[in-house]
Amino acid sequence: MSDTVRPPTGRTGDPPPDPDAASSSTPSTAAPSPAASAPSGAGTASARFRALSVAMVKGFVRDKASLFFTFLFPLVFLVVFGLLFGDAGGSRTQIGVVGGGTVVSEIRGAEALDVRSFDTTEEAEERVRSGDLPAYVTQEDDEVTVRFAASDQDTAGTVVGIVDGIVNRANVAATGQEPVYRLDASQVEDTSLRPIQYMAPGILSFAVAMASVFGTALTLVNWRRHQVLRRLRLAPVSPATVLTSRLLLTLGIACAQFVLFIGIALLPAFGLRLTGQWWLAIPLLALGSVAFFAVGMLVGAACTTEEAANGAANLVTLPMAFLSGSFFPMDLAPEWLRAVSLVLPMRHLNDGMLDVMVRGQGPEALLAPALVLVGFTVVLGGLAARLFRWNP
Repeated sequence: MSDTVRPPTGRTGDPPPDPDAASSSTPSTAAPSPAASAPSGAGTASARFRALSVAMVKGFVRDKASLFFTFLFPLVFLVVFGLLFGDAGGSRTQIGVVGGGTVVSEIRGAEALDVRSFDTTEEAEERVRSGDLPAYVTQEDDEVTVRFAASDQDTAGTVVGIVDGIVNRANVAATGQEPVYRLDASQVEDTSLRPIQYMAPGILSFAVAMASVFGTALTLVNWRRHQVLRRLRLAPVSPATVLTSRLLLTLGIACAQFVLFIGIALLPAFGLRLTGQWWLAIPLLALGSVAFFAVGMLVGAACTTEEAANGAANLVTLPMAFLSGSFFPMDLAPEWLRAVSLVLPMRHLNDGMLDVMVRGQGPEALLAPALVLVGFTVVLGGLAARLFRWNP
């Protein structure tokens, strides 16, 4: 799995060479060490916090690999999927027709079908056999014939269902009586919604998870290997200050990702439309960042090398993204897989953002996802604290 994605290589906040060897080595171009950037014991706690935060931000900005895998890599998924499925909501099922008749005329006027006419049944059947069309319809007097390709059961079922409905309506109309029951079908969401509405929140969750897990885990392992943690332990800087400054960077990255991804998705080429109280997704995204920060802390505490941390982070984030519905609707997954996904924090983050950004729900929709994300933060953060060690 670690060969699938090559995320940041843990250079965020890289320390300089050992001070004892500074006189005999070339000056380092890496980001300044947080321990070296912190003021002396006479400095205030806020000054130390600012110094650590600035050092971490500088280290992140200077690491081109971190920038790529934090912003551009997940953005590729949004752009590609957005362009591929941008018109999926308006696509129609193709079907062939031969001849005329009452039912065939109704089929020609069906909005859900893209009708292609043929002169003979032989020609239409050849197109179906070759896979160019899923089915064709012909009418001879009062008999309607549908021939479909069994290789595409889903589309064939759709075509047969539509034709069956048209035939039933024609039968009722032939009796001269008013139908007893009428069907009123429409979608509950805004009719202007496009597939990007459902893809953008999921891919944004994936991006936030990658940045939080990889950035936190690899930074922690890198600092431990280069003795930065040991120096921080001896410096007048509390562990809470170190963790808070790293968490602040994680939250800042998540906010930047939200602005970038939503801004791109709002472009006319993609057509995202924010609905309801969409801004409620921001605090939920912050809770998700904290939860994945805890995941990164656990990975960083358990791994001893950057390579191991990179592989473990890949093993956590990529399967979770697919199992949580970041790239496809969970409604299409088997029931057992939907049940398994409920134990993953990304699933609840996706559901919560979909509720407020797509389904137009209010703050009440965030209660369950928020509680789940807080629970994950507490449990995984506690495990990370137990496994944490200052020295390699």
